Amino acid sequence: MIISRKRDFQELLENIKNYKSFFLIGCSECASLCGTGSEKEVKELAETLKSEGKEVTGGIVAKTGCQVLGTKKELKAYKDEVNSAECLLVMSCGAGTQTAVELFEDKPVYATNDSLFLGNMTRFQVFDERCSMCGKCILDKTGGICPITTCPKGLLNGPCGGMKDGHCEVGPDIPCAWVRIYERMKKLDKLEELTGSVFDARDWSTGQSPRAFSAREKKGK
Repeated sequence: MIISRKRDFQELLENIKNYKSFFLIGCSECASLCGTGSEKEVKELAETLKSEGKEVTGGIVAKTGCQVLGTKKELKAYKDEVNSAECLLVMSCGAGTQTAVELFEDKPVYATNDSLFLGNMTRFQVFDERCSMCGKCILDKTGGICPITTCPKGLLNGPCGGMKDGHCEVGPDIPCAWVRIYERMKKLDKLEELTGSVFDARDWSTGQSPRAFSAREKKGK
């Protein structure tokens, strides 16, 4: 899931100081789990804006804010509220914000959140980064643990000389990714697979932005 955090409200106020009326768009997926875009946060932001003398024409929690066509369909029911707003505020990740930008070319759109990383929720609204979306997965060779993301240095072969007592020199609270990989492969009785191979230099072009992908089957197949 995409982890997001609320932006500083004073910064947001500076962004929108020239506008008086707003329509709010939350997201029922990642942003809701992060506490940045659920119905509760949409209502809270509406009240906060009103206390600042702003008008809120309406709001919606989109089912999946980054789904362009689905969000467009949902917003049709709010056409008048959207049209009467000078500005849209999007309470999701950056992808959701850009959905609104794509749908409303002539209307200013601002994000209320910072998008942080792709992560897992380990406890309620506590998140750890687990995937860098680099475009070429090596989890099949590392026991399902990603060293590119969970090693602060992103080492493809480790551990490095900075490892001490199973932890990283970058931060004593960070378990060494390569020690974790070693222990897991040992537990799975696959140490031979790990110790018998060295990862070659990586082709990082697989993670070059902007990326696009279609899961549709090609015609003629």
